[in-house]
Amino acid sequence: MLDILLFWLIIVVLFVLLVSIKQINEYERGVKFQLGKYIGVMEPGWRIVIPIFQSYQKIDIRVKAVDVPDQDAITKDNVSVNVNAVLYYKIANAELAVLKVEYFDYAVSQLAQTTMRDVVGEGSLDELLSNREEVSQRIQKIIDKATDPWGIDIVSVDLKHIELPENMKRTIAKQAEAEREKRAVIIKAEGEVIAASNMAKAAEILASVNGALHLRTLQSINDLSSDQSNTVIFAIPLEVLRAFEGLKKNISGDRQ
Repeated sequence: MLDILLFWLIIVVLFVLLVSIKQINEYERGVKFQLGKYIGVMEPGWRIVIPIFQSYQKIDIRVKAVDVPDQDAITKDNVSVNVNAVLYYKIANAELAVLKVEYFDYAVSQLAQTTMRDVVGEGSLDELLSNREEVSQRIQKIIDKATDPWGIDIVSVDLKHIELPENMKRTIAKQAEAEREKRAVIIKAEGEVIAASNMAKAAEILASVNGALHLRTLQSINDLSSDQSNTVIFAIPLEVLRAFEGLKKNISGDRQ
């Protein structure tokens, strides 16, 4: 009879022992309680958790991504925008994540939404569009500071998309088109100034050398004559014709 009781006692002890063995993976930590009181954090490996008297909660310490849903916000210059983002965080202290906040993942998501609306409202639309990385860093710092008591480390916050009203999109498109036209006019004017300056320099050189202008004229005529379909009209100044006319009269007078 004693042997039978001993046998069943050993069976019960082995069963309790097997049930008490809990595995904590390398990317996890276990927050352990005894009779409802916190007694420590279990590191990776096989750990003993006595049923009824002890309990534990696994915490994943890997980096998690939270998709912050679309948020309607009004910028400092009263422009309505729709913004969404993605937030990356990890548990730095498993004890605080369990003891100091309930459902830390939900709390981080809600905090990210409210913070994003507040930060967007503090700046103008131009600042939001041109300094997106700076706005993301400001959101990260605010959330990171608020979640420090929860044992949570905010890795990064990235604004994914900024949706503007249709009328604002058209206004920005017109502004960009006007800016491009302005740059085109400026570049064209600068090119004309450079071309005029070079032409003036070339004219000075041609005027300073005897026969240079005549040679340049002949070169231009030669370039035009390379194509038989071109008709070259050579303009002779009126003064030259009058000079010939005067010369003709002088010759006729001498003969008489």
